[in-house]
Amino acid sequence: MASVAAGYLPILLFLGVALVLSSVFVFSPMVAARFTGAHKPYADKLSEYECGFPAFEDSRAQFDVRFYLVAILFIIFDLEAAFLFPWAVSLGTIGIAGWAAMMIFLAELTLGFVYAWKKGALEWE
Repeated sequence: MASVAAGYLPILLFLGVALVLSSVFVFSPMVAARFTGAHKPYADKLSEYECGFPAFEDSRAQFDVRFYLVAILFIIFDLEAAFLFPWAVSLGTIGIAGWAAMMIFLAELTLGFVYAWKKGALEWE
């Protein structure tokens, strides 16, 4: 029983070190901000700095769904490109089954692209 518990000692040490280091990385900037005065807000600190002028409307306004559709389409075709390279490199070893699986995958992506095109997801006003 003692040998089983001793086997977990490296894991417990690793978790302890990870907990201490993550606590240091989280709390030391907070302590440093308290000592340097960075936590005291004033008008210049709270002003807009990304675009240089105040926002026209509420930042929690709803976006058009087309933004999300374009993002999803980008992710789909980005994943397609990420899957095609390793597939092409290993095509000699995976054989006809690997080729057929990738053709089914590409056919599904093509169907999704045609569907999005027909629905007007790629149109922009």
